[in-house]
Order: sequence, then C-alpha cells, then structure tokens
Amino acid sequence: MFTGLIETVGEVVELRPASGSLRLVIASTLPAREMADGESVAIDGVCLTVTERKPGRLAFTAVQETLDRTTLGGVRPGARVNLERAARLSDRLGGHLVQGHVDAVAGVARVRARGDDHRMRVRLVPEIRGYVARKGSVALNGVSLTVSAVDRTTFEVALIPETLARTNLGALAAGSKVNVEVDLVARYLESLLAERRPG
Repeated sequence: MFTGLIETVGEVVELRPASGSLRLVIASTLPAREMADGESVAIDGVCLTVTERKPGRLAFTAVQETLDRTTLGGVRPGARVNLERAARLSDRLGGHLVQGHVDAVAGVARVRARGDDHRMRVRLVPEIRGYVARKGSVALNGVSLTVSAVDRTTFEVALIPETLARTNLGALAAGSKVNVEVDLVARYLESLLAERRPG
C-alpha cells in the first residue's frame, strides 16, 4: 500500500528482457542499505518487488502481465520514473490509499499552463469510466491527485509547482501515456452495490 506521495524520481539505466519478463535496473537516491530484498516499491504507480540492491541502484522484475497493462512495457533506458516505497502504518496519509495496481493506461489529451496554474486533461478510457468523480482521488504515474473536472471523454487534474518539481508529470505532453489507478473506495463501493442488487 502506498500514499501517492512520490519520494524521488529515478532513472532507468538497464533493461534486460527474459522469457515472459523484463528486469529493470533503476538509479535512485532511495536508501538501498535501509531496504530489504522483497520490499515493495511503486514505479510510476506500478507495485514491484526489489530483487537486488546496490548503492544508488535497485533492480526489479516485471512479468508480462505487468508489461501488457502498464506503461512499463514501453519504458526505455534514460526514462525518468516516479518512485515511492510502501507506506508504514505509522506514516501520515498525506495523499490517498494507493495499491500500485494500475487500472488502465490512458493518454494525455491536453496540457495547459498559465503561470503556476498547470492543468492536465487525461482521456477517460472505458476501464476507468464511472470511477472518476469531480473532487475524488486518482493516481497518475503513482502521484495522488484530486480530480478538478470531468466530462464525457476526459478528466482534469491541477498540478501545483511542487508536484511538477518532484515528479515526472511535468514532462508529460499531449499524446503521453500515463498509468491510472482509480480510488480504492470507488472499487469497493462498486463491489458492495453489486452484491446488494436483486438477482
């Protein structure tokens, strides 16, 4: 479980394809010595397991299911990725509950900036339609954000300068792809309502 508050932005420095998987090595400032093999880290919002640690380097393995359903399937060396370690029970929940289970990959429809007012429109793909609500929470590339507007085909988020400086969202433009995870509460609410429907 994560909070959607990005700790650092890392760089993909090595990709090693294997049969049905991809090994990723990421250079980052996360404290490798304090971490453990098997620890969970969200990479652009995708929960992966640390398989090897060296100072300044972390290695992960993504299986084909993950590569097919997230932007990690198209990642290239040099890519900058958002990184967040799993939350501890004692942590403050500054964002919202994020599982690291991506619901969809969606395209950025438009980015508009007027001074510090930075707005991004993301396409409302079928997998997430119905789960995105104005003033609700959404995670884009693992970043906890509040939905500022929704229409029939897109939803909008407002990005403050701090978010742009501390994540890779500032590098996105129209046509970029993002990992989207909808609010966990919306998923559970859907399941509860489905159980109570007659028949």
